[in-house]
Amino acid sequence: MSFGDPNNPYGPPQQPQPGQPPQQQPGYPSYPAAQQPGYGYPTAPQPGQGYPQAPPVPQGYGYPMQMPMQMPGIIQTARVLLFILAGFQFLAAVIFGILVAVASSADSDVDIVAGVVAAIALLMLALGALSIFLGVKMRNGRGGIRIGTMIYASLMILGSLVNIGQGVSQTAASGALGGIISLAFGITILVGMIKGGDWFNRPRY
Repeated sequence: MSFGDPNNPYGPPQQPQPGQPPQQQPGYPSYPAAQQPGYGYPTAPQPGQGYPQAPPVPQGYGYPMQMPMQMPGIIQTARVLLFILAGFQFLAAVIFGILVAVASSADSDVDIVAGVVAAIALLMLALGALSIFLGVKMRNGRGGIRIGTMIYASLMILGSLVNIGQGVSQTAASGALGGIISLAFGITILVGMIKGGDWFNRPRY
């Protein structure tokens, strides 16, 4: 029986003999089989699969975030001096008030002097309240607080010079010393207001 030419490419395929590997048909090249996903080769993660996505970074509405401005040291010094000055003024008001009470109870002929001392006590009380007000408003105040503090410091310097002059002429060391302390306070506060314009003109968020 004839089984045909074994080298004929158009003949029926040859059956492999037992124990022999299959033979490739002539004229037909062989290609490796494509690897299917999950069979030996990892696949790239698809969007939304495998790894959680990071939340979006919050952005402002067209403006970069800015840190709030810190109060300059010269402004902080002026603010502290205003509070210290208010303490001295309240103390002076109490002392003058006690003098008025003592003078009124001792002699009725000193009503005019008692009235003057009482007026000074009320003035010290009002100045102490003004110092507290300016010191508190200095944190969030605007140009009006700055100008008011400059005027207040200028009047303080003027009054200190008068006290120093009177103390020297009358050889009163206490008056001269008080005038020097008040002068130092006034100059420091005035310099702080002059140099601290950026603090009072800063933008508010």
